[in-house]
Amino acid sequence: MNEQLLRELLQAVQNGQVRVDDALTRLRSLPFEDLGFAKVDHHRAIRCGFPEVIYCEGKTTQQVCEIFKKCAAGGGNVLASRANTDIYQAIVAAFPSAEHNPTARTITLRQRDPVSYGGAVAIVTAGTSDIPVAEEARVTAEIMDQPVKTYHDVGVAGLHRLLAQSEALQAASVIIVVAGMEGALAGVVCGLVDCPVIAVPTSVGYGVSFHGLSALLAMLASCSAGLTVVNIDNGFAAGYAAARINRRINQRTT
Repeated sequence: MNEQLLRELLQAVQNGQVRVDDALTRLRSLPFEDLGFAKVDHHRAIRCGFPEVIYCEGKTTQQVCEIFKKCAAGGGNVLASRANTDIYQAIVAAFPSAEHNPTARTITLRQRDPVSYGGAVAIVTAGTSDIPVAEEARVTAEIMDQPVKTYHDVGVAGLHRLLAQSEALQAASVIIVVAGMEGALAGVVCGLVDCPVIAVPTSVGYGVSFHGLSALLAMLASCSAGLTVVNIDNGFAAGYAAARINRRINQRTT
Protein backbone atom coordinates (compact mmCIF):
# COMPACT_ATOMS: atom_id res chain seq x y z
CA MET A 1 0.00 0.00 0.00
CA ASN A 2 1.35 3.41 -0.96
CA GLU A 3 0.59 6.82 0.51
CA GLN A 4 -2.01 7.66 -2.12
CA LEU A 5 -3.94 4.43 -1.53
CA LEU A 6 -3.79 4.97 2.22
CA ARG A 7 -5.17 8.50 1.83
CA GLU A 8 -7.97 7.19 -0.39
CA LEU A 9 -8.86 4.52 2.16
CA LEU A 10 -8.92 6.98 5.07
CA GLN A 11 -10.99 9.42 3.02
CA ALA A 12 -13.47 6.64 2.19
CA VAL A 13 -13.80 5.81 5.90
CA GLN A 14 -14.34 9.48 6.71
CA ASN A 15 -17.03 9.76 4.03
CA GLY A 16 -18.78 6.60 5.20
CA GLN A 17 -18.03 4.72 1.98
CA VAL A 18 -15.94 2.06 3.74
CA ARG A 19 -16.75 0.53 7.11
CA VAL A 20 -14.13 0.76 9.85
CA ASP A 21 -13.95 -3.04 10.12
CA ASP A 22 -13.33 -3.33 6.37
CA ALA A 23 -10.58 -0.73 6.59
CA LEU A 24 -8.98 -2.64 9.44
CA THR A 25 -9.01 -5.78 7.32
CA ARG A 26 -7.12 -3.97 4.56
CA LEU A 27 -4.62 -2.53 7.03
CA ARG A 28 -4.06 -5.75 8.95
CA SER A 29 -1.00 -6.69 6.87
CA LEU A 30 0.77 -3.42 7.68
CA PRO A 31 3.61 -2.89 8.22
CA PHE A 32 4.65 -6.38 7.02
CA GLU A 33 3.17 -9.77 6.28
CA ASP A 34 4.92 -12.95 7.43
CA LEU A 35 4.83 -15.73 4.82
CA GLY A 36 7.11 -18.01 6.77
CA PHE A 37 9.88 -17.91 4.18
CA ALA A 38 9.64 -14.12 3.67
CA LYS A 39 8.31 -11.03 5.41
CA VAL A 40 6.71 -8.79 2.81
CA ASP A 41 7.21 -5.12 3.66
CA HIS A 42 3.86 -3.53 2.79
CA HIS A 43 4.86 -0.30 4.53
CA ARG A 44 7.83 0.45 2.26
CA ALA A 45 5.88 2.44 -0.33
CA ILE A 46 4.68 4.80 2.39
CA ARG A 47 8.22 5.23 3.78
CA CYS A 48 10.24 5.22 0.57
CA GLY A 49 7.81 6.09 -2.22
CA PHE A 50 7.87 2.69 -3.97
CA PRO A 51 6.89 -0.82 -2.84
CA GLU A 52 9.36 -3.55 -1.95
CA VAL A 53 11.15 -4.93 -5.04
CA ILE A 54 11.42 -8.70 -5.40
CA TYR A 55 14.93 -10.05 -6.00
CA CYS A 56 14.32 -13.43 -7.65
CA GLU A 57 17.73 -15.10 -7.65
CA GLY A 58 18.03 -17.69 -4.88
CA LYS A 59 14.24 -18.00 -4.53
CA THR A 60 12.06 -20.78 -5.89
CA THR A 61 9.44 -19.99 -8.50
CA GLN A 62 6.71 -20.67 -5.96
CA GLN A 63 8.28 -18.31 -3.42
CA VAL A 64 8.55 -15.50 -5.98
CA CYS A 65 4.95 -16.01 -7.07
CA GLU A 66 3.67 -15.87 -3.50
CA ILE A 67 5.61 -12.69 -2.76
CA PHE A 68 4.51 -11.17 -6.08
CA LYS A 69 0.85 -11.83 -5.30
CA LYS A 70 1.14 -10.22 -1.86
CA CYS A 71 2.90 -7.17 -3.31
CA ALA A 72 0.29 -6.84 -6.06
CA ALA A 73 -2.55 -7.02 -3.52
CA GLY A 74 -1.46 -3.62 -2.23
CA GLY A 75 -2.60 -2.02 -5.49
CA GLY A 76 0.73 -0.46 -6.41
CA ASN A 77 3.16 -1.22 -9.21
CA VAL A 78 5.30 -4.34 -8.78
CA LEU A 79 8.87 -4.95 -9.90
CA ALA A 80 10.75 -8.25 -9.77
CA SER A 81 14.44 -8.24 -10.69
CA ARG A 82 16.79 -11.00 -11.93
CA ALA A 83 13.80 -13.06 -13.05
CA ASN A 84 13.96 -15.90 -15.57
CA THR A 85 11.38 -17.08 -18.10
CA ASP A 86 10.04 -19.86 -15.85
CA ILE A 87 9.21 -17.35 -13.13
CA TYR A 88 7.54 -15.04 -15.65
CA GLN A 89 5.37 -17.83 -17.04
CA ALA A 90 4.19 -18.67 -13.54
CA ILE A 91 3.42 -15.03 -12.72
CA VAL A 92 1.68 -14.18 -15.99
CA ALA A 93 -0.77 -17.03 -15.37
CA ALA A 94 -2.08 -15.04 -12.39
CA PHE A 95 -1.38 -11.56 -13.80
CA PRO A 96 -1.85 -11.52 -17.60
CA SER A 97 -0.80 -7.86 -17.83
CA ALA A 98 2.61 -8.53 -16.26
CA GLU A 99 5.50 -7.75 -18.61
CA HIS A 100 8.81 -9.56 -18.93
CA ASN A 101 11.99 -7.92 -20.19
CA PRO A 102 14.37 -10.83 -20.83
CA THR A 103 17.30 -8.51 -21.51
CA ALA A 104 16.87 -6.71 -18.18
CA ARG A 105 15.67 -9.92 -16.49
CA THR A 106 12.77 -8.01 -14.96
CA ILE A 107 9.05 -8.56 -14.51
CA THR A 108 6.80 -5.55 -14.03
CA LEU A 109 3.14 -5.14 -13.22
CA ARG A 110 1.68 -1.67 -13.62
CA GLN A 111 -1.48 -1.15 -11.57
CA ARG A 112 -1.38 2.62 -11.18
CA ASP A 113 -1.63 5.18 -13.97
CA PRO A 114 1.74 6.77 -14.74
CA VAL A 115 2.46 10.08 -13.04
CA SER A 116 3.73 12.80 -15.36
CA TYR A 117 7.09 14.17 -14.21
CA GLY A 118 9.26 16.89 -15.65
CA GLY A 119 12.88 16.28 -16.50
CA ALA A 120 14.31 12.97 -17.60
CA VAL A 121 16.75 10.30 -16.57
CA ALA A 122 19.42 9.72 -19.21
CA ILE A 123 21.07 6.31 -19.43
CA VAL A 124 24.39 6.09 -21.25
CA THR A 125 26.24 2.89 -22.12
CA ALA A 126 29.85 2.52 -23.15
CA GLY A 127 29.13 -0.46 -25.39
CA THR A 128 26.36 -2.72 -26.62
CA SER A 129 27.47 -5.40 -24.15
CA ASP A 130 26.49 -3.06 -21.31
CA ILE A 131 22.87 -2.81 -22.46
CA PRO A 132 21.45 -5.60 -20.21
CA VAL A 133 22.52 -3.70 -17.09
CA ALA A 134 21.27 -0.44 -18.61
CA GLU A 135 17.93 -2.07 -19.35
CA GLU A 136 17.56 -3.08 -15.72
CA ALA A 137 18.11 0.56 -14.79
CA ARG A 138 15.64 1.77 -17.42
CA VAL A 139 12.86 -0.61 -16.41
CA THR A 140 13.34 0.30 -12.76
CA ALA A 141 13.16 4.05 -13.37
CA GLU A 142 10.15 3.73 -15.70
CA ILE A 143 8.06 1.57 -13.35
CA MET A 144 8.75 4.31 -10.80
CA ASP A 145 7.12 6.75 -13.27
CA GLN A 146 10.29 8.51 -14.42
CA PRO A 147 10.83 9.34 -18.13
CA VAL A 148 14.00 7.80 -19.52
CA LYS A 149 16.15 8.49 -22.58
CA THR A 150 18.89 6.08 -23.62
CA TYR A 151 22.19 6.65 -25.43
CA HIS A 152 23.94 3.39 -26.27
CA ASP A 153 27.45 2.55 -27.46
CA VAL A 154 29.09 5.94 -26.89
CA GLY A 155 32.23 4.77 -25.10
CA VAL A 156 35.56 6.58 -24.89
CA ALA A 157 37.14 4.48 -27.65
CA GLY A 158 35.22 6.76 -30.03
CA LEU A 159 34.74 9.93 -28.01
CA HIS A 160 33.05 11.77 -30.88
CA ARG A 161 30.03 9.49 -30.41
CA LEU A 162 29.59 10.82 -26.87
CA LEU A 163 30.23 14.45 -27.76
CA ALA A 164 27.51 14.23 -30.39
CA GLN A 165 25.06 13.70 -27.51
CA SER A 166 26.48 16.38 -25.21
CA GLU A 167 23.58 18.82 -25.67
CA ALA A 168 21.01 16.14 -24.86
CA LEU A 169 22.97 14.97 -21.82
CA GLN A 170 23.30 18.51 -20.47
CA ALA A 171 19.49 18.75 -20.53
CA ALA A 172 19.02 15.64 -18.36
CA SER A 173 18.08 15.89 -14.68
CA VAL A 174 20.20 12.89 -13.71
CA ILE A 175 22.44 10.57 -15.73
CA ILE A 176 23.26 6.89 -15.31
CA VAL A 177 26.51 5.78 -16.97
CA VAL A 178 26.93 2.05 -17.52
CA ALA A 179 30.41 0.87 -18.47
CA GLY A 180 32.70 -2.12 -18.18
CA MET A 181 36.34 -2.58 -19.27
CA GLU A 182 38.24 0.29 -17.57
CA GLY A 183 35.04 2.22 -16.76
CA ALA A 184 36.42 5.54 -18.02
CA LEU A 185 33.16 6.76 -19.54
CA ALA A 186 31.57 7.68 -16.20
CA GLY A 187 34.26 10.20 -15.29
CA VAL A 188 34.16 11.75 -18.75
CA VAL A 189 30.38 12.22 -18.66
CA CYS A 190 30.53 13.63 -15.14
CA GLY A 191 33.00 16.24 -16.35
CA LEU A 192 30.61 17.41 -19.07
CA VAL A 193 27.38 18.03 -17.13
CA ASP A 194 26.10 19.78 -13.99
CA CYS A 195 23.52 17.16 -12.91
CA PRO A 196 23.99 14.12 -10.64
CA VAL A 197 25.80 11.25 -12.37
CA ILE A 198 25.47 7.66 -11.17
CA ALA A 199 28.06 5.19 -12.43
CA VAL A 200 27.38 1.48 -12.85
CA PRO A 201 30.46 -0.71 -13.41
CA THR A 202 29.70 -3.87 -15.39
CA SER A 203 31.42 -7.22 -15.54
CA VAL A 204 32.07 -6.71 -19.27
CA GLY A 205 35.76 -7.01 -20.17
CA TYR A 206 38.75 -9.26 -20.62
CA GLY A 207 40.64 -11.07 -17.84
CA VAL A 208 42.36 -8.13 -16.21
CA SER A 209 38.97 -6.46 -15.78
CA PHE A 210 38.32 -9.01 -13.01
CA HIS A 211 34.59 -9.27 -13.74
CA GLY A 212 33.98 -5.57 -13.24
CA LEU A 213 36.37 -4.87 -10.38
CA SER A 214 38.65 -2.75 -12.57
CA ALA A 215 35.73 -0.58 -13.66
CA LEU A 216 34.47 -0.30 -10.09
CA LEU A 217 37.84 0.85 -8.74
CA ALA A 218 38.37 3.28 -11.61
CA MET A 219 34.96 4.86 -11.03
CA LEU A 220 35.57 5.13 -7.30
CA ALA A 221 38.95 6.75 -7.98
CA SER A 222 37.64 9.16 -10.63
CA CYS A 223 38.82 12.75 -10.38
CA SER A 224 35.46 14.00 -11.69
CA ALA A 225 33.80 15.66 -8.71
CA GLY A 226 30.40 14.40 -7.64
CA LEU A 227 30.43 11.01 -9.34
CA THR A 228 28.39 8.43 -7.41
CA VAL A 229 29.05 4.71 -7.90
CA VAL A 230 26.87 1.65 -7.29
CA ASN A 231 27.87 -2.00 -7.23
CA ILE A 232 28.97 -4.10 -10.21
CA ASP A 233 26.11 -4.89 -12.65
CA ASN A 234 23.59 -3.25 -10.28
CA GLY A 235 21.41 -1.45 -12.80
CA PHE A 236 18.50 -1.71 -10.39
CA ALA A 237 20.23 0.39 -7.72
CA ALA A 238 21.14 3.07 -10.25
CA GLY A 239 17.64 3.21 -11.71
CA TYR A 240 16.07 3.38 -8.25
CA ALA A 241 18.39 6.16 -7.09
CA ALA A 242 17.94 8.15 -10.31
CA ALA A 243 14.16 7.86 -10.05
CA ARG A 244 14.17 9.20 -6.49
CA ILE A 245 16.41 12.11 -7.49
CA ASN A 246 14.27 13.06 -10.47
CA ARG A 247 11.06 12.76 -8.46
CA ARG A 248 12.42 15.01 -5.72
CA ILE A 249 13.58 17.58 -8.29
CA ASN A 250 10.11 17.63 -9.79
CA GLN A 251 8.42 17.96 -6.38
CA ARG A 252 10.52 21.02 -5.59
CA THR A 253 9.90 22.73 -8.93
CA THR A 254 6.13 22.23 -9.16
